[in-house]
Amino acid sequence: MLMYQHQRASERFDVIDLDPYGSPAPFLDAAVQAVSEGGLLCVTCTDMAVLAGNSGETCYSKYGAMALKSRACHEMALRIVLHSLDLRANCYQRFVVPLLSVSADFYVRVFVRVFTGQAKVKASASKQALVFQCVGCGTFHLQRLGKASGASGGRVKFSAACGPPNSPECEHCGQRHQLGGPLWAEPIHDLDFVGRVLQAVSANPGRFHTSERIQGVLSVITEELPDVPLYYTLDQLSSTIRCSTPSLLQLRSALLHAGFRVSLSHACKNAVKTDAPSSALWDIMRCWEKECPVKRERLSETSPAFRILSVEPRLQANFAVRDDANPSSRQRGLKRFQANPEANWGPRPRARPGGKAAGEAMEERRRLHQNKRKEPAEDPVQRAARLKTFPCKRFKEGTCQRGDQCCYSHSPPTPEDTAAAASPDHPKTSHQNPPGSGVAAGPGVD
Repeated sequence: MLMYQHQRASERFDVIDLDPYGSPAPFLDAAVQAVSEGGLLCVTCTDMAVLAGNSGETCYSKYGAMALKSRACHEMALRIVLHSLDLRANCYQRFVVPLLSVSADFYVRVFVRVFTGQAKVKASASKQALVFQCVGCGTFHLQRLGKASGASGGRVKFSAACGPPNSPECEHCGQRHQLGGPLWAEPIHDLDFVGRVLQAVSANPGRFHTSERIQGVLSVITEELPDVPLYYTLDQLSSTIRCSTPSLLQLRSALLHAGFRVSLSHACKNAVKTDAPSSALWDIMRCWEKECPVKRERLSETSPAFRILSVEPRLQANFAVRDDANPSSRQRGLKRFQANPEANWGPRPRARPGGKAAGEAMEERRRLHQNKRKEPAEDPVQRAARLKTFPCKRFKEGTCQRGDQCCYSHSPPTPEDTAAAASPDHPKTSHQNPPGSGVAAGPGVD
């Protein structure tokens, strides 16, 4: 309500910082109207389960975009938030310019400047893109929503983009595609701004308690490829074709030898952000598989690994490590990806009456209820004794070769068990009257 009351240009705020519990979606509409011309808008999102693809329909209802389960989900979350901010601002002839977008711990945080301009708002459609992601191998393609092209007189002409960029089935593994987005497809950082912040922090490292981490994260951000949205990961590429994982330097060197650009991502320590097409990337992985062969007989003919490896590579990869494959931030040993400082690190529950005492009581209750619904592990001796009560079906058929090593019983059934199993009235109920009990029996008597 406070932001809605300050929509006039003379009453707007220079800086607005949104850091609610959970999603900031209810406040975005008021925030983009209440920030001054060129002002700073900071937004923090802690609902990462929604933004990371666990609930795509909820993400659409809050941010206007479908999130996908992907290895690049953290960068995708940043781009979805930027898309949502720009979409809300466009309603009021305003647009956003990202300064810095960070994925850290269990939240994402974006810093944008908000400007007004009807002509610039027309270019917003060409800054958004849909994502086609293969469900088999994880290959993704981006499809812009709009197209900006030059016209006579130095004007810019805007039109609808043509697509899709891929066939209905994946060209590498033959699986179908999932559709996600729209999301922000332009650079998510202003490298000049990031450089000035990094210089200011390095000049006075005692100003912040987390100066080392700030320097490490910002250094990785300055090394990212600004014009390449999303990324692949080492473990994703190797697990898809069921082979051993190459080292980060080997894969980066292979891409550099092939003439492509490659960088890390601050959102994932195993990220491979490159401008190489997916066909070249899978050719490099095929060449790596030839050095570390996979047992083809264990692969299903319909699996992505079998279909990818059944094609011969057209690009011969060179895995010799290059000097420029090792990024500067890694050589200097900066604190780029911080480990969790303590157990159960993450977003805390919503504040409740009672203060710290109530929180401690809640933690104790959670500890007591841990694994409450799980059945306790069965003792091996008891399990062996229980299985010995069941007859072995293969022994009856004469095909069991395990003998005394079999966990089931090889004892032949007793005559009593055979007769009991053959009797249609088995088991007899205990309420039947034995003969000679002196109780009358006949019609009308129970």
